[in-house]
Amino acid sequence: MSNILRIDASARQSGSTTRLLADQLESRLVEQGYGAAVIRRDLNVTPPAYLTESWVGANFTDEAARSDEQKALLAGSEELIAELEAADTIIITAPIYNFAIPASLKAWIDQVTRARRTFRYGEAGAEGLLKGKRAYVVFASGGVPLGSQVDFASGYLRHILGFIGITDVHFIAADGHQMDGEAIARATTAIDGLKQAA
Repeated sequence: MSNILRIDASARQSGSTTRLLADQLESRLVEQGYGAAVIRRDLNVTPPAYLTESWVGANFTDEAARSDEQKALLAGSEELIAELEAADTIIITAPIYNFAIPASLKAWIDQVTRARRTFRYGEAGAEGLLKGKRAYVVFASGGVPLGSQVDFASGYLRHILGFIGITDVHFIAADGHQMDGEAIARATTAIDGLKQAA
């Protein structure tokens, strides 16, 4: 059994393509024996804080030297990172807004991508510290094809997840579904066809 962390970023609580597909994906993974626990983090119900000068200062202060105020500033980040650390499988919903990810998802990324916590620099360069996890990105757009020149989301998400050590990344795409009536059905078929990881 493994633990699933689900991150929802759609501003829509109802009628959201990414939430619908993530529901199906979550159920499919649980059916396959994943999900000893499922933690759900809705970034629009509990939005992550945007970075501030004080937050950055706290982050770059040695842990042993942080004041109580600095620790409080980083408490939200620590909670989000702890959720990632405890997860074996991560589901991230990524609706495309204006060719990129929602601001709430970018704020979450900023909170969990931290030097000495989720990545570090060494002689060989940057090393991600969240290894051995699998991520599924549920990608939905009205008209932006996945991987196209105007898709500024998928490449960034794959890169930033890899930067913190999550290199096993899979996309479930309902891209261009406003123009392609079969896009959502294809995404559902892809979810139904998922095989249990070896």
